[in-house]
Amino acid sequence: MRTYVLTVFSNTGEKLLDESFEANNDQEAKQVGTVKLDESGYSEYTHRCVSPEAKLVLFHR
Repeated sequence: MRTYVLTVFSNTGEKLLDESFEANNDQEAKQVGTVKLDESGYSEYTHRCVSPEAKLVLFHR
């Protein structure tokens, strides 16, 4: 398992969410990140999910 980081920002740049989670690959991480965003109500906020190598796997601005 690989550790990914999901971060959500407000319009003023304040971090609203900064959470790590594990997934087998980038595709699974994208799915898990999307579900976490939907559940927390942050899907329309600026967010990013990065891999252990700092590769963006999910991004919305």
